[in-house]
Amino acid sequence: MGPVTTPDIRVLIVEDDPVAADAHALYVRRVPGFAVCGTVHSGGDARRHLDQHPVDLLLLDLYLPDGHGLHLVRTLRAAGQSADVIAVTSARDLAMVREGVSLGVVQYVLKPFTFATLRERLVRYADFRATAGEASGQDEVDRAIAALRSPRPAALPKGLTAATLRVVTDGLRAADGGLTAAEAGAGIGISRITARRYLEHLVETGRAARAPQYGQVGRPELRYRWSGH
Repeated sequence: MGPVTTPDIRVLIVEDDPVAADAHALYVRRVPGFAVCGTVHSGGDARRHLDQHPVDLLLLDLYLPDGHGLHLVRTLRAAGQSADVIAVTSARDLAMVREGVSLGVVQYVLKPFTFATLRERLVRYADFRATAGEASGQDEVDRAIAALRSPRPAALPKGLTAATLRVVTDGLRAADGGLTAAEAGAGIGISRITARRYLEHLVETGRAARAPQYGQVGRPELRYRWSGH
């Protein structure tokens, strides 16, 4: 008798932006144990797909052209659809997060996100989904629930603050041509050296890229560009 294989978790991508939908599908396909069973761009298309095909998990954008994603989830639950949901959104409304939890949204992923962020959420979801049988006690129940929780964010390097990092990040994302450390510092009122530390942190965490800027007198400066997803 050969080894028992676990079937892939079937994921339906629900995202109105075709470029984002393709990127999300590519991310999901890169995670072992997951398979994209379809990509749709509206709530109506999602309902039709679910009526015709088995789906385990929705990767659901909350802002769809034909209604809010949580309205879609309510409709699916009323129709007896039990597919789990990972919500993808740029909104940070905690009241909406609470409502989503009550409807069975198992994870939230805030835009923009990297492949590493989504992979971590999917792996945790797979661990949670793998729990089965009867718990032997409270500890086992706690472990099953903890599988869905994200680890605490990694501490920032000494001397960096989350508030300033957020400002530097927002400035870099808004700069189409990128920023040098001097430009970033001048824009928010910090020194070039301090700005460079924040920009280098963004490079090290995969959210920015740097390249030398030539064509000026003296040593070339490094120009940083946002590369997060």
